[in-house]
Amino acid sequence: MSLPEINLGSPSAPSWRQRLDAYVRLVRLHKPIGIFLLMWPSLWALWLAGAGHPPWGVVLIFIAGVVLMRSAGCAINDYADRDFDAHVARTNARPLALGSISPAEAVGVFVVLSLAAFGLVLMLNWQTVALSVVAVVLATIYPFMKRYTHFPQLFLGAAFGWAVPMAFMAIQETIPVYAWTLFAATVIWALVYDTQYAMVDREDDLKIGIKSTAILFGRYDRLMVGLLQALMLAMLAGVGVAAGRGWIYFLGLGVAALLAVYQQWLIRDRAPKRCFIAFLNNNYFGMTIFIGLVLDYLAHPPTVG
Repeated sequence: MSLPEINLGSPSAPSWRQRLDAYVRLVRLHKPIGIFLLMWPSLWALWLAGAGHPPWGVVLIFIAGVVLMRSAGCAINDYADRDFDAHVARTNARPLALGSISPAEAVGVFVVLSLAAFGLVLMLNWQTVALSVVAVVLATIYPFMKRYTHFPQLFLGAAFGWAVPMAFMAIQETIPVYAWTLFAATVIWALVYDTQYAMVDREDDLKIGIKSTAILFGRYDRLMVGLLQALMLAMLAGVGVAAGRGWIYFLGLGVAALLAVYQQWLIRDRAPKRCFIAFLNNNYFGMTIFIGLVLDYLAHPPTVG
């Protein structure tokens, strides 16, 4: 006697809530640290370009653009890393690694969000619109650079920092020299926090052939991070002098320097969890500099005429 057949049926299609959750995880809305790391340099530049009083319409455009472009960057990053993420402990639950979102869908999300951000920029002057093209190019190529260079963080920093010249162009219709110094400081900051981030994945990256500054620096990683932190703070001090800022701004830089020391303490034994905490601490680093800048402008407004 044969056993009765049991129809198990095909796996049910994911619900709309599951699909929505997959898209939220694709663009990392549940992990907003990347939004903050992109937002703080944008706000630094907006307040400096606007002499403490940037037009609120421009500020809102840049904040919305930050959210859209960071989300777009996450989508294209997961597309670029779709063959690697499943082999890394920290990333093996990402939607593309699990197959809950297809590569084509990730590219589609990147295109839609990039176009939405470009639509926002169209409300600004034509010079800023022209600069925004560079931002999209940088966001597109960054995720692929870890295959070819140990310095993908330079491309990340340029992508995150490009809002600096855009902010000055949007408000002043020119880019002063110290704005480029601020841009360079933002690039260096990306080298700092993304090296800390890469220290979390170093062992997995070595196995699968991914390049990073954490691998390049090797046992000198802490020293290099420290030197880069010092260089960035020195450049931000130069920006403050060029912009005529007062003691409150420099006090903010002093507090940021203490946070940099705290990050060095966190990464002292290179434990992945502590390196990740150091990476997250950069949100407070950027926030501290912005608070110091805002309070300094309130206490020492620029003279007119």
